[in-house]
Amino acid sequence: MQSSETSSSELTNRRALVELPDWLRRSIGKASEISTVQQIIKQRQIHTICEEGRCPNRGECYAQGTATFLLMGPTCTRACAFCQVDKGHAPMPLDPDEPRKVAEAVDLLGLRYVVLTSVARDDLPDQGAGWFVKTMTAIRQLNPDTQIEVLTPDFWGGPGGDAGQYERVATIVQAQPACYNHNVETVRRLQGPVRRGAKYDRSLRVLQWVKQLDATIPTKSGLMLGHGETEAEIIETMQNLRAVGCDRLTLGQYMRPSLAHLPVQKYWTPDEFERLGEIARELGFAHVRSGPLVRSSYHAGEAD
Repeated sequence: MQSSETSSSELTNRRALVELPDWLRRSIGKASEISTVQQIIKQRQIHTICEEGRCPNRGECYAQGTATFLLMGPTCTRACAFCQVDKGHAPMPLDPDEPRKVAEAVDLLGLRYVVLTSVARDDLPDQGAGWFVKTMTAIRQLNPDTQIEVLTPDFWGGPGGDAGQYERVATIVQAQPACYNHNVETVRRLQGPVRRGAKYDRSLRVLQWVKQLDATIPTKSGLMLGHGETEAEIIETMQNLRAVGCDRLTLGQYMRPSLAHLPVQKYWTPDEFERLGEIARELGFAHVRSGPLVRSSYHAGEAD
């Protein structure tokens, strides 16, 4: 039998998951728009991070003709403490038809701007870099006018060390995405508990390499606030991103998916997000999205 202390603690945690500030409560959008996308996705047995991550903005994005596809299956080989994506067991083999299926979904949905992301696949020799390119090629064959942004993992692991990581980043850069996104997710001090298996400097290096390989490709990164970071640490992170030429930035609120994930340390207010966005613009970011419900791909097709 559980003690009353444990039961009380669990009850407090459960309340914390549902008792959100008013500014984090919003409609997910028209059921018809979400249902249409879900039907096309499920019929092809492919995935979107919009659905896997239960993004609060998915209805809005679908209505605007954007979506973020999750490549290489729904199971991640990392174990980040904030992420809702499936983890903890071996991923399935790659579906050889996935690039074609994603391209067909893009065509059927009439998407003008697509974001391709993926789970981390440390089990693959190239960490999945080539799979991004295959999917980009398939989309362009059916939808030559659709712009493609990539949101990649750090591609660290397997043979080659730093040289191998560089080669994987270069593989995607050569495919000319409309934007190359890689998220640092949180400030330097909190990388360990939040991003298990990832490194802050390693992520900065990915963004720096993109600019060295092709300075014309916009780069983007994002942070989730609420893990216990300070404003000074956020500003320092933004400065570090600008130092490697990062052009675009997203700042959003971390929302705890379940009791198994890290608890929220702070709910940053809309006014605080607005202030941070203003600081980001002053630092030179060309495209800033800063708000409690902002996610990596929010308004991704807008370059202002």
